[in-house]
Amino acid sequence: MGKPAFDTLRFEALDLPENERAELAHDLLSSLDGKPDPDTVAAWEAEILKRLDQVDSGTAKLVDRAELRRRMSARMTRT
Repeated sequence: MGKPAFDTLRFEALDLPENERAELAHDLLSSLDGKPDPDTVAAWEAEILKRLDQVDSGTAKLVDRAELRRRMSARMTRT
């Protein structure tokens, strides 16, 4: 793809609504990762289902957004 076509594509992409830009960005980034490992995909799906079950059963320890931000900020300043 030549430079003018790339610039046109970029301009049009940036003009999309936010949700469509996010979807496009996700798709583009995912395309750089290569094919997913089936075992890893299965392991993540199992972990997600386990955590959802914990939330549904009330056994998960949930934190609010303010606490999450505090923890993330603390981790980022340690490194």
